[in-house]
Amino acid sequence: MTQNYWILATGLVLIIEGIGPMLFPNKWRGMIQQIAEMDTNGLRRFGGVLVVSGACILFIFS
Repeated sequence: MTQNYWILATGLVLIIEGIGPMLFPNKWRGMIQQIAEMDTNGLRRFGGVLVVSGACILFIFS
């Protein structure tokens, strides 16, 4: 049962991650270039915000 949840979660992540480059390839490319140019601490903060946001969403909706 738990394995099904992981497979479903992975599929959902792939769908969500694929929407940007599929619908807005030029804007997506520009955003990726901006992220690549960030300094290390800025990139860590950005990743931390994403992790905390995801954890909050999972906590609230589970």
